[in-house]
Amino acid sequence: MKRERGIDYVEFASRDPAASRTFFEQVFGWTFEDYGPDYTAFDDGRLQGGFFRGQPLTASAGAALLVLYAEQLAPVLEQVVAHGGELVKPVFAFPGGRRFQFLEPGGNELAVWSQRDSD
Repeated sequence: MKRERGIDYVEFASRDPAASRTFFEQVFGWTFEDYGPDYTAFDDGRLQGGFFRGQPLTASAGAALLVLYAEQLAPVLEQVVAHGGELVKPVFAFPGGRRFQFLEPGGNELAVWSQRDSD
């Protein structure tokens, strides 16, 4: 994998880094390492990053929107809601697939997309 000049690490502000950690562990299976109460680092198997204590912005307020991929949207959407995520844009179609957007418990807005036409 090419690393030179590519995104290597991403950090998010979170009102509650521990809640963000729990959510992403339960819903997406990410692994974490805590560095005190105000920072937790993650590894999603492909990208690494972290959550630091702070006030996040949503995509509608100008923050970048991180978009995750899933083979099927419905099971992921169910898990997002079951583990405290808040749906902010229900599933909608766009050229190339479908997606939904949500707020995780720490306040970050993310999206999940799929190439499939239906679940």
